[in-house]
Amino acid sequence: MSILVVDIGTSGLRAGVVRNDGSLNFLNYEACRPSTPAPGLVEFDAQQMADAVLRVCNQTIEQSKITDTIDAVGITNQRASTVIWSKSTGKPFGPAIGWQDLRTVGECMAAAAEHGIKLAPNQTATKAAWMLQNYIFANKIDLADVRIGTVDSYIAAVLSKNKLHVTDSSNAAVTGLCNIDALSWSPRLCELLKVEIETLPKIVASSGVIGNATALPGAPPIAALIGDQQSSLVGQACITSGATKITFGTGGMLNTFTGQDAPTKFVRSEHGVYPIVAFRDSVATYWASEAIMLSAGTNLDWLCQDLQLISSPSESHELASQVPDSGGVVFVPALFGLGTPHWDYGARGTLLGITRGTNRAHIVRSVLEGIAHRGADMVDSVVGETKLDIKSIRIDGGMSRNPSFVQALANATGRKIEVSPITEATTLGAAFLAGAEVSFWHSLEQATTTWKPAQIIEPTELLNRAQWHEAVSRARNWIPALSSLDF
Repeated sequence: MSILVVDIGTSGLRAGVVRNDGSLNFLNYEACRPSTPAPGLVEFDAQQMADAVLRVCNQTIEQSKITDTIDAVGITNQRASTVIWSKSTGKPFGPAIGWQDLRTVGECMAAAAEHGIKLAPNQTATKAAWMLQNYIFANKIDLADVRIGTVDSYIAAVLSKNKLHVTDSSNAAVTGLCNIDALSWSPRLCELLKVEIETLPKIVASSGVIGNATALPGAPPIAALIGDQQSSLVGQACITSGATKITFGTGGMLNTFTGQDAPTKFVRSEHGVYPIVAFRDSVATYWASEAIMLSAGTNLDWLCQDLQLISSPSESHELASQVPDSGGVVFVPALFGLGTPHWDYGARGTLLGITRGTNRAHIVRSVLEGIAHRGADMVDSVVGETKLDIKSIRIDGGMSRNPSFVQALANATGRKIEVSPITEATTLGAAFLAGAEVSFWHSLEQATTTWKPAQIIEPTELLNRAQWHEAVSRARNWIPALSSLDF
């Protein structure tokens, strides 16, 4: 017995089975990278994604059939990326638009100026409007044949042979198009943005049987849909008030579980954090607070590919370990600007404190510590916003495997760090939600008891946060025109 999970990320997708003990088995992966046809544009081939999803699912089912039966399917996905496809054929009408795409910056600014609607270009709303205008209205395609949705919607359609058109509340809440309860679409917002509400999916619970994956052997029930960051939150058993995880991948995403108290609006707070739906079941909607780091692992790629100070991201640990500290060097990882709490798109990466005695080990260590300081910034912001006591932090993502970084994070935050046993905990979250729905586990609480940290790291000595804040002040407002943007 097991749960099949389909996990669609930004640069690739995978399928695996999660067993009753919480172990992940028979994992199959395919790269599915977006393209950048022009600066600021990020697109991907949705049909290629669909074909890859079916391949990895079938590979996993074939490999597991001797020892496992599939009780249910869970889907977790990159959020806000947008697909438009035909109701009758299931084929996309054009390239899908990735969440990083910036083609609708002007539309976001116009919505704020003309209607007082605050949207960010990484949300679905203006992407959907652009696709309808350029793929559908421009080609006079009948709206009755049009479906538009986020990646979870599209993959549910693919697995059900185009029978389902649904999304869950965790994905709907970050589109910029739904009501504050995340249960229904906002007619006013859809009308103002010229997004035809009949083309949008039905909003369902994150945990609940919505139909069958008839495109797969045995047609197992699809029992969970959830956005990737929320799935990582659940996957690391953060389902009690104040429980916090950070995913350190290309960027960094912190989520703190806040419970059933709903926000009054979907906007960024004075502390630079956002309210999001953690997940919804048949009983209630559960909420979380989200903080964002625009670049995390990207900084290690920069050290490898551009500066060539190290040959691989993993070498950063070996090199950083050669020195007891950064020798007074401070790096602000603002290669794309600063997210929470500053939201300064004009900030830029800054390296300070260099002396004649500085060597590459000091610089590499300062980069790891700079990313750790940004993690502490996010924790401080969420604590300021929620007033919750965050005693420990659970982490996943590629950087969670770097011992020097994990220790620096403990030292920057002054909290113990619990490292996920699985690098990408998104897979576990979707499995826990689906399994609890089909009685694979008696409840979500029972499912999450299977999560155990691979290791626990305690702070050894605190990093200099005052010096860090001074360094951030030097990095900010480097490109004033970009610093003035506010989404």
